[in-house]
Amino acid sequence: MVDLSVNLNVAALLRNRRGHHWPDVVGLGRIALEAGAAGLTVHPRPDERHAKASDAYALRALIADEFPDRELNVEGYPDKRFLDLVGEVAADQVTLVPDGPDQETSDHGWDFVNKGNELRTIVEDLRSCGHRVSLFADPDARVIPAAAATGTDRVELYTGPFGAAYGVDAAQALALDSLEAAAEAAIAAGIKVNAGHDLTVPNTAILVSRIPYLSEVSIGHALFCDALSYGMKETVERYLSSCRSHPDS
Repeated sequence: MVDLSVNLNVAALLRNRRGHHWPDVVGLGRIALEAGAAGLTVHPRPDERHAKASDAYALRALIADEFPDRELNVEGYPDKRFLDLVGEVAADQVTLVPDGPDQETSDHGWDFVNKGNELRTIVEDLRSCGHRVSLFADPDARVIPAAAATGTDRVELYTGPFGAAYGVDAAQALALDSLEAAAEAAIAAGIKVNAGHDLTVPNTAILVSRIPYLSEVSIGHALFCDALSYGMKETVERYLSSCRSHPDS
């Protein structure tokens, strides 16, 4: 089964709107892990408009104390602030994204040709400190060799176009073809494949059925939308079902 990492940014965003301590990001993370999620993801941006650096520390403590077999994935742009944070919280996986500080959400992969040398140095440093590294990548097989040349352990394929095409058969088929080709190129290059962005229960099942060798999906926005209807525990269980290689098994 493909691992599910629950992205908690939406919970943090709701909490920050009123300056209270709820929803409880750590509490929701605990429910997700109790329900079977393989890990938790946060993306603490410089302005801390949703996840904060303090959330990363608190979630590391949760995992260390109660779920030592699970993982903390910290996502962000590799500036000094971010790199210091992932080292201090001993992130199991560090997902590097090319987001500017004012960008609303991650919506494109790295320019591996022009940023390859810079990324290679960062990846080497992170791996030497014991972190697994994943680089956000467009679903384009042509960029994968340059991604692999950085020494990264994994790429996270941007699934936004696939998510946007749900219900439009021709567009979804094209997006799925691109994702599969990029995933195959990554495996051929000796790196593993994560995926994330705009994944729902139905389209996650479609994605996993087509690319059953995915290592991990990171899901936040749609998962929290579903949690409003189903509750956190049942929602995580629904996503875990969709993460099986054969959804009907």
